[in-house]
Amino acid sequence: MAKKKMGDKDKIMNVLNKAEEDGVKFVNLMFTDIMGGIKSVTITVEHLESSLTDGTWFDGSSIEGFARIHESDMILKPDPDTYAVLPWRPTEKAEARFIADVLTPEGTPFEGDPRYILKRAIAEAEKMGYGFYTGPELEFFLFKPENGKIVPVPHDVGGYFDYSARDLASDVRRDITIALEALGMRVEMSHHEVAAGQHEIDVRYSDALRSADNSITLKHTVKEIATLHGLYATFMPKPIYGINGSGMHTHQSLFKGNKNAFYDGSDKYHLSDLAYSYIAGILEHVREMSAVLAPTVNSYKRLVPGYEAPVYICWGQRNRSALVRVPRYSPGRDSAVRCEVRCPDPACNPYMAFATMLHAGLDGVRRKLKPPAPVEEDVYEFDDRKLKEKYIKTLPASLGEALEEMRKSEFVKKSLGDHTYGKFLEAKKQEYDEYRIAVTDWEIKRYLEVL
Repeated sequence: MAKKKMGDKDKIMNVLNKAEEDGVKFVNLMFTDIMGGIKSVTITVEHLESSLTDGTWFDGSSIEGFARIHESDMILKPDPDTYAVLPWRPTEKAEARFIADVLTPEGTPFEGDPRYILKRAIAEAEKMGYGFYTGPELEFFLFKPENGKIVPVPHDVGGYFDYSARDLASDVRRDITIALEALGMRVEMSHHEVAAGQHEIDVRYSDALRSADNSITLKHTVKEIATLHGLYATFMPKPIYGINGSGMHTHQSLFKGNKNAFYDGSDKYHLSDLAYSYIAGILEHVREMSAVLAPTVNSYKRLVPGYEAPVYICWGQRNRSALVRVPRYSPGRDSAVRCEVRCPDPACNPYMAFATMLHAGLDGVRRKLKPPAPVEEDVYEFDDRKLKEKYIKTLPASLGEALEEMRKSEFVKKSLGDHTYGKFLEAKKQEYDEYRIAVTDWEIKRYLEVL
């Protein structure tokens, strides 16, 4: 007999009972602005029931990309499925967390809510008969403060997959993993990354909405646990010159019911025609959506040849210099066939990043696009002639170039919606202009005495 789906009232009652059992006193309602910043409103547990049923009012005019001052009243509606007790807070008068949807005063979804932007993209996939699954890999650095100041000094001197004693952060990652699992996430692996002080903790793939929720939860958790260890965690894409930066490689696939729609056992790469079209859509639109996937000035200091960061718009299987990689097929694991988009970084808003990538892939599926031939060579070794010969283009070289590509893109405008598209461009143009006219330490050292 099929299990009856739980209704909203039942979910609310279950959550209220659970909060009472857990001794919850304070409740954080978390959401993100369009830049990916994590925001929160805290209520006491006495107001939880009314928040779950009617929402909690807040001032949206102070949130980047939300409402104007004369339209400031907005509502946070906690999602009952995202209830979790924060494991690093005191157990007496415990503190819980929900991820909330942002609504208008009329109770309708706010078009500028990044979570709603992803929900809208998922609905498009569902209309076509597909579920969308993602598995992002967020890299981060741990730095140790010096004289009370936050400076980019790595916590250790370890390298890729190093173990203690060179990897001084093994205990930090252990505590992060325990906290993530207490928050309901399934951690598959944690390890030291390539650069000194750089780390990665991978959470099992999930449907895209839960996966995006998990991404912001992971970022919050990493920072909290690092602080408890006297360290500072950053998801800045390129905090130190000359070493690898931090990416957010995003594995993704479409499912039709319980069947992986990307799998075809008769194909050389075990990819279906749909998967090829999806990859072609990503490659066609990636320059336009680069500002969403790599959204900061600093992002483009990671996206340079030589540091395993993809700048060349091509795809392959074994090739980690390619923008889209198809992980090698393991016999019997049909559900694991997927593509990995390697240009996003952890500074992005995961809801908006997943939404634009999904729209791009679906556009390729609708139009039955075909990707170019795969490239299995190290593209970093190609000269301009060979790049031209193989029709390989590059990602934008700066945030300014990426914003210009986005400004011309009707595709990104439709993916994000008019409101967020305009607000995002406006805020990022201001950010880039501030950077463009700033006088840096590099310029002072380079020019001050010699000119």
